[in-house]
Amino acid sequence: MSLAVVFARASLGVSAPLVTVEAHLANGLPAFNIVGLPETTVKEARDRVRSALLNSGFEFPARRITVNLAPADLPKDGGRFDLPIAMAILAASGQIPATSLEQLEFLGELALTGALRSIKGALPAVLAARDSERILILPAGNGIEAGVIHPCPARLAPHLLAITAWLQQEGELAVPEPVISEERDYITDLCDVIGQEGGKRALEIAAAGEHNLLLLGPPGTGKSMLASRLPGLLPPMSEEEALETAAIRSISGLSLDPENWRLRAFRQPHHSASAVALVGGGSYPRPGEISLAHNGVLFLDEMTEFERRVLDALREPLETSSISIARAAHRVTFPARFQLIGAMNPSPCGHYADGYRRSSSEQILRYLSKISGPFLDRFDLSVEIPLLPPGELSRTRPKAEGSAQIRKRVLAARERQLKRAGKTNARLSAAELDKFCPLEQEDAVFLEQALHRMKLSIRAWHKLIRVARTIADLNDEHAIGRHHLIEALGYRAMDRLLQHLQS
Repeated sequence: MSLAVVFARASLGVSAPLVTVEAHLANGLPAFNIVGLPETTVKEARDRVRSALLNSGFEFPARRITVNLAPADLPKDGGRFDLPIAMAILAASGQIPATSLEQLEFLGELALTGALRSIKGALPAVLAARDSERILILPAGNGIEAGVIHPCPARLAPHLLAITAWLQQEGELAVPEPVISEERDYITDLCDVIGQEGGKRALEIAAAGEHNLLLLGPPGTGKSMLASRLPGLLPPMSEEEALETAAIRSISGLSLDPENWRLRAFRQPHHSASAVALVGGGSYPRPGEISLAHNGVLFLDEMTEFERRVLDALREPLETSSISIARAAHRVTFPARFQLIGAMNPSPCGHYADGYRRSSSEQILRYLSKISGPFLDRFDLSVEIPLLPPGELSRTRPKAEGSAQIRKRVLAARERQLKRAGKTNARLSAAELDKFCPLEQEDAVFLEQALHRMKLSIRAWHKLIRVARTIADLNDEHAIGRHHLIEALGYRAMDRLLQHLQS
């Protein structure tokens, strides 16, 4: 038979659309053409496949070979199509039985010796193959990624010869070893932070309601320490969330740690990161830091050192929990539901208290204007992390509350939110706020007056109500009270600083 069909999977965002690999052998001058919108790396498969087949002891047909990757309008890149192209040629030339390929899918990059090299984006392909009820043949190097899925429809092969022997029932292919999901604790603990009770309380509220948090204070006061403890306060990821996060790491080419893959991500990009590095992009779109932080935490330290346009690129993903990257031929959407933690100094010199100030009000305003007002408006809470008072480090202190104890309160508050509205308070829409977070008339008047005095936006009105609702949930109180609103107003440190400087 001079025509064979083999199934493979492309990589498009976090999905793995089916690709049909058709190989046709025709009479004429020897040639090898690949059609179907292949990128350069796919076109180079011609030389890899030819060498791999010859070095594995197979005959490379001296005929006119045409390989079609369908659908033709779907971009294909990477070395993942080497193996399916080789299998299609072997089947078309009658060197392996073509009937055994109908319920199989193939992915893998071929070495010139015929050995299989691991690929990026194997996890979404395994999930897609499971939904299609086919067996996916993968390189042995992708075994850990495939092992997180139960039951796993994949088989692992180290070499092209191992696959052909298995097809002829002369050997076995390994089944991925299951990755056992054990609940693990984070290395960092909140009890390591000395003092800063206000910052710890704000961190607990942020964890309970999934709120974005801005930490404002002089250098060395513990802002980064507090931010790094947030993942340890969050609820453990569900299996679906863990698979989503692992799939993003897979298409990014990052290794999967079998012991820690269920832990929430904590991403801390350097302030020199570009907009593409942060939100994703490129000629063939790749996920950025916000997608790698999906279901986890994105921490922006020294926030004023980031380019303003880079920070403003986060505004839309913060609202939509996804990022769409459009190119001429296709559009890719990556999930980006992350919790944003920012840290910054209050002035160019790092301090703002009277005893330390070395910057004028004009210099401070110019420094803070590096961050746009609309971006600052995306933070639900902003809290001051001050210098520790004299004697705080040397005095004997009782054992501080640890992350495990605080996490229990966070879990209880999250459970109340999910039971009430099916989502966390930070995700409530304006209509849902009216339904689930009603205020007494006197409290609404009080909050509106405070809003006008602090010159805050309507978005801030909604955020204050969401934060007050979270505080009430932590206290296991059914209704939002005046004391909850007052505490929520206390977490507007940046607004108070700007108001003070402008007055």
